[in-house]
Amino acid sequence: MSLATPVPGVLADVLPRTAVRNAILVIGGAAFVGLAAQVAIPLPFTPVPVTGQTFAVLLTAAALGTWRGVAAMLLYAVMGLAGVPWFAGGSAAFKEGALVVSFGYVLGFVVAAALVGWLAERGNTRTALRTAGLMVVGNLVIYTIGASWLAAAIDVPLAKAVELGVTPFMLGDALKVALAAGLFPLAWRAVERFTKG
Repeated sequence: MSLATPVPGVLADVLPRTAVRNAILVIGGAAFVGLAAQVAIPLPFTPVPVTGQTFAVLLTAAALGTWRGVAAMLLYAVMGLAGVPWFAGGSAAFKEGALVVSFGYVLGFVVAAALVGWLAERGNTRTALRTAGLMVVGNLVIYTIGASWLAAAIDVPLAKAVELGVTPFMLGDALKVALAAGLFPLAWRAVERFTKG
C-alpha cells in the first residue's frame, strides 16, 4: 500500500511551504492589490472609482488560501493606513484628516479573502462554475461592507450607497468573474501536466 501525495488545496500549495515563501506570497499579494488599485478610473457620479482591486483581491485569496490571503489584505490595509499611497489612484487611507469614503471596501477585502480563501482550499477553483461562484460570493462580501461604510461616510441611505458604490461596477465585475472562471481551471490543468512529468 502506497501513500498518495496530498492534492494541494490552492495554487500556492503546489510547491512545498516554507516561512520565507509564505512571507513572499503575502507581500506579493498585498503588492498585487496595490498595483491593481492604480488602475483607477474616476466616475463623475460616484466617489468610488473603477479599479482592478476587487479582481486582484479575489485572485490573491483564491490562489493563496485563507491565512495567507487574509495576511496579504491586512498588510495592504495597514500599510495604506500608515501612509503608503497604494489605495485607489495612489491615495492612502487618510486624506486631510478624514477616512476616505471607499475604505470600507478595503475592510471588505480582508473578510472576502478569508471566505474566498477558505472556499478555495476546499477545491472550489478547479472548475469554471465553482470558481465563478466563489468570486461572486467574494464580491458580495466586499460590496456589502463597502456600501455600508460608504453610506455612513457620506451620510446617505444604504440604497443610495448601493446605487453609487455597487451598481456601476456590476458589469465589470461580471467580466472579471468570467475571466477568473477561465483562469483557475487552466492553471490547475497546467499544474497537473507539470506534476505528472
